[in-house]
Amino acid sequence: MIKFKGAFYFFLGLVLLSIELHAQDCTLDIGGDNTDMMVEVFQLSGEQVKTMENLKSDLEIQTKSLKEDIQKLFNDHPQSSTEELQVLAEKYRVLEQKIMDASWECDKKLLTTFNEKQYRRYMDLCHEAFRKPIKIIPVKVKDTVGSN
Repeated sequence: MIKFKGAFYFFLGLVLLSIELHAQDCTLDIGGDNTDMMVEVFQLSGEQVKTMENLKSDLEIQTKSLKEDIQKLFNDHPQSSTEELQVLAEKYRVLEQKIMDASWECDKKLLTTFNEKQYRRYMDLCHEAFRKPIKIIPVKVKDTVGSN
């Protein structure tokens, strides 16, 4: 019984480790339609909202070009054989990764404006969703109470 229990915990540890290693990034989805929810959940300041809107605009410009490249790829790339489809898929994955990288960078830029409380909330939500949070150093909030 003790051997079985030890093997069970070892196996459970391996499963949890593999989940952690393969966890998806915890994104904010600045380019999505949920920015109002983000403002509410993280109680973003006016300056943070402005930063988010600027990042969203920049992301839309970047991804528009990449989405046009994807459409051109689908329209122009030969698709008659399995080999051609495999090449198409690989080229598509490269463009898709560029979109995800651009989105991740925008999320990180917004996260760098988060204070400790906002970042803690983000971390908590990521852990609840079994997602890997983007690591940043939160902004220190100046203590105005008791200072002259």
